Amino acid sequence: MQRFKVTTPPTEIQDSNESSLLSLFDKNNPDKNLFNLVDDEIIKLSGSEILVYKYMKSEDYDEVYMEGNSKPILKDPIRVFGNYDPRPLEENLTQFGVEIQNDQVFIFNKSYIERRIGRIIIPGDVLKTVFQNMKFEVYQVVEESFESYGVYHLMVYAKLLRDTEDVHDEPIDKSDNTGGYL
Repeated sequence: MQRFKVTTPPTEIQDSNESSLLSLFDKNNPDKNLFNLVDDEIIKLSGSEILVYKYMKSEDYDEVYMEGNSKPILKDPIRVFGNYDPRPLEENLTQFGVEIQNDQVFIFNKSYIERRIGRIIIPGDVLKTVFQNMKFEVYQVVEESFESYGVYHLMVYAKLLRDTEDVHDEPIDKSDNTGGYL
């Protein structure tokens, strides 16, 4: 029985500056944007439609309570796609009364959101899920990144918002037509 020794000829290592190389881990390579585009398309195909009401910062601030008196948001929503796990509304009876614990986590592609709404989602924005017809107020945004692939996600944490539609129609300033303060 004969044993053969198989050797492979040494290959020449090409210089990393050549454009003929396809390297997914090269930070200067323009091909890594491909994964970001694929991620964006996967979220569009597998995600749900979500309406984003942008929060407008106002100068109305109460020093006593250390909070804003009004929270103006835009009336016209922007339609985007994102992933979330729809859950039924849970109202638990505790020793302090009925508590609603329906915090939701939304996942968005960062570059897609920046193109659609002009900025990333910030705390104070209101998200309305089309599937469940529920509104959520964003309280935390975390950027999750896969830098070697060039993919950036926004992990958006939001709490269930229990308001009426007339909250959106409230004017930013509280003055009436006569110039007096209400």
